Amino acid sequence: MSEKQQNTAECPAKCSRSKIGGQALIEGVMMKGPHLGVMACRLPNGEIDVETWEIPPKNAWYKKTPFVRGIYSFIISMKDGYRCLMASADKQVMEGADEEEQPQETSSKFEAWLESKFDEKMFNTIMMIGMVLGIVMAVALFFFLPKWIVGLIKPLTSNRIIQSVAEGIVKIVVFVAYMAVTGMSKDIRRTYEYHGAEHKTIACHEAGLPLTVENVRKQIRLHPRCGTSFIFLVLFINILVMCLVPFTIPWQRFLCSMVLLPLTMGVSFESIQFAGRSDSAIAKILSFPGLQIQKITTKEPDDKQIEVAIAAMKPCIPDNPEDEQW
Repeated sequence: MSEKQQNTAECPAKCSRSKIGGQALIEGVMMKGPHLGVMACRLPNGEIDVETWEIPPKNAWYKKTPFVRGIYSFIISMKDGYRCLMASADKQVMEGADEEEQPQETSSKFEAWLESKFDEKMFNTIMMIGMVLGIVMAVALFFFLPKWIVGLIKPLTSNRIIQSVAEGIVKIVVFVAYMAVTGMSKDIRRTYEYHGAEHKTIACHEAGLPLTVENVRKQIRLHPRCGTSFIFLVLFINILVMCLVPFTIPWQRFLCSMVLLPLTMGVSFESIQFAGRSDSAIAKILSFPGLQIQKITTKEPDDKQIEVAIAAMKPCIPDNPEDEQW
C-alpha cells in the first residue's frame, strides 16, 4: 500500500460523509441507509443470506427536531437491533431446514412460538417486556451501581461536582471492563470482528472506493458515528448534567439521572452527529475517547466477514448520492 493510500485508510474523516450506519450481528451485519435497511448473515452452509426492508421517510417532527430525534433514533435502533440480532441467531441453527421452508420474515423461533400461543397484542406486549428488562439491567449496571459505589465513600459525597466526576469515572470503568471481559468470549469476539467489518466497509464507501474485499481490508476499523462512541458520550455528558443536581444521596441522584436521561441522550446524539460530519478540532476531541474504546469493541475481520458487510452495504446505497450525504 502506498503512503497516500495508507493515509486515506487511516483518516476516513477526510472523506465524504454518509448517513449509512450499521450494527454487528451474530455471523452477520445490519446496515441502514436513507431508504433501505439490510441484514446480511453468513449461513452455516457458507452462503450469504440477505434480507431488506424499507425505511420510513423522516417527515414526522420528532424525526427531524434536534435533541428529540436522538431519543427517537435510539428507540428505533434498539428495536431493529434486537429484532435482527434474534433473527441472525436463528439462522445459525437452521442449516438442516430446506431453504423453501425457512421463514421469509426477520423473526426468531422464540418469537414464532410466542405468536402461536398469543394474539398479536399480547405477543407485542411480551416482546416489549423483554426489551424493557434488558434496558433495566443496563440502567442498573451503568447508572445505579456507580452511584451506589460512590455513595459508600463518604468523602466523595461532600461535593456534588466531585461526586459526579467520581460516579462518571466508575461508569466508564465499568463500561470498558464489561466490553473487555465480554470480548474474551469467542462468540463475542467474532461479533466484534463483524463490527470491524461494518466500520471498514462504511469507511471504504465514504472514501469513494469500489466495495471490494481488497479495498475494504485497507480501511481503518474505527468510526466516529459508532454506537460505542454514542454510549461513551451518554456516560460522559451525564457527568456534566449531574454536576447541576443538588442531591448527594445515591437513590435521589439515580432518580434525577433517569429523569434527565432523555436530555442526556438528545445532547449525545447531536454531539456524535456533529463529530461524524465535521473535521473541526472540537469534533476530533469529542470522537477521540470513543475511538479508543472502539479498539476493544471492534476487531480486524477476515475476508469472509468483509464479504458479508459488503453484501449488507450495497443495497443501502441510494441511486441519488445526495440522499445519503449530510
